Amino acid sequence: MTERSLETELTTPNGYKVTVNTGLFINNEFVPGADTISTINPSTGKVITSVQAAEAEQVDLAVEAAYKAFYGGWKTTSARERARLLLKLADLVERDSEDLAHLETLDNGKPLSTSREIDVPSLASHLRYFAGFCDKIHGKTIETEGKLSYTVYEPLGVCAAIIPWNAPLVMISKKIAPALCAGNTIVFKTSELTPLSSLKFASLVKETGFPPGVVNFITGYGNIVGEGLSRHMKVSKVTFTGSAPTGRAIMKGASESNLKRVSLELGGKSPNIIFDDVEDLDHAVVSAYQAIYYNSGQVCCAGSRVYVQEGIYDRFVEKFKAMTEATKIGNPFIQETFQGPQISEAQFNRVMSYIDIGKKEGATCFVGGNRHGDNGYFIEPTIFTDVKSDMRIMKEEIFGPVVTISKFKDEEEVVAKANDSIYGLGAAVFTSNIKRAIRVSNALEAGTVCVNEYNMFSDDCPFGGYKQSGIGRENSEYALLEYLQIKTIKINIRSPNE
Repeated sequence: MTERSLETELTTPNGYKVTVNTGLFINNEFVPGADTISTINPSTGKVITSVQAAEAEQVDLAVEAAYKAFYGGWKTTSARERARLLLKLADLVERDSEDLAHLETLDNGKPLSTSREIDVPSLASHLRYFAGFCDKIHGKTIETEGKLSYTVYEPLGVCAAIIPWNAPLVMISKKIAPALCAGNTIVFKTSELTPLSSLKFASLVKETGFPPGVVNFITGYGNIVGEGLSRHMKVSKVTFTGSAPTGRAIMKGASESNLKRVSLELGGKSPNIIFDDVEDLDHAVVSAYQAIYYNSGQVCCAGSRVYVQEGIYDRFVEKFKAMTEATKIGNPFIQETFQGPQISEAQFNRVMSYIDIGKKEGATCFVGGNRHGDNGYFIEPTIFTDVKSDMRIMKEEIFGPVVTISKFKDEEEVVAKANDSIYGLGAAVFTSNIKRAIRVSNALEAGTVCVNEYNMFSDDCPFGGYKQSGIGRENSEYALLEYLQIKTIKINIRSPNE
């Protein structure tokens, strides 16, 4: 089976044609796997195509390629050269932005407008941001008696990146950019549900001119490929975005093998707090709506718990209900569509089971709660009211278009309720009182707190979780520390008579 024979041309529902290589990308070549996996269009439930799947042998091949590339020259490649390659890769991402966006939407189901306007630009932006850091990784000199002491930062070696299905291109950017900036090589495990945009991106890596083995992409199942990477003795770090149970399994594999470095960006049950002194209630409603229903609720930091102060509760709920009921659901290739399908039948069933749980627990299913349409994995955007803190829909991550809205009396009460969670990824506060904004933001147990807006994330600010929402940070120079190790060098400069 040749590299060319692994190419397939796909046509999206809006008539766009794109060619993608469905092989495993190892050592700058697309190669066959041990088996194949069918990838499904979540809007229709029908097969798009099949991709090559890795097993233990291919995991070893990819890691060996990355290992040889690291010690064969990439480790000592100049910072300027690493920056040049990252910048060229960003240029190619923008050149092929339509291909990447269409594949992301076809495979994932998110609106094409989102893929075009958010995901692909985020990938290019992140590559450029870290390209600028390549020659700015500096150690320190330390004054010590009779000794010249200084520190240097060095790359870790082979990094394994296990990415989720909800935003493949964004997740690639979060991991590849700092890893390569720091001088590491990397092996990606794509999600078996959404491999297509990742494989297209892999072809751009080769075109850019990265040396063979520096970047590798393999698709396969978690219990084989993910487990293999987390336990591999030549992998120095594993970075993962996904569920807390899988994060625990990765930590276990890392600890039982070579104690490799681990960073985890896990689940969330993020509180969104609306005080009655909010300056613009309509803006708060729009922000809360987008915070939960964006990407069909399949976002780790989704604002899934909304707390509204009693003075504006009824007005907020009325406006939020009207906006929710007006949601455009359906074909993600239509410009007006805001909400696409859930990623798979399994995820559809999981979300619907939580809706049933909420009803059985006594919460009021105020809006939605049903399947939308007859084809694909669409769910109506759903609002629960009359919820209690001990309900499962208040405590567990649903990862779908389901939100709870609760009433609160004062600041002390809402902070306690917001922090009553095993998660701590994101949060938001809406108020016109700057002292309250700062006070509540400081009190919330979350890695990112946004004020008078939701999802204010950027390349230059760290992102990560408290508690069971993860370990480590992505974005900004803080992310570089996750891919570097520090060495102290001490030189005796005393004369023999001193």
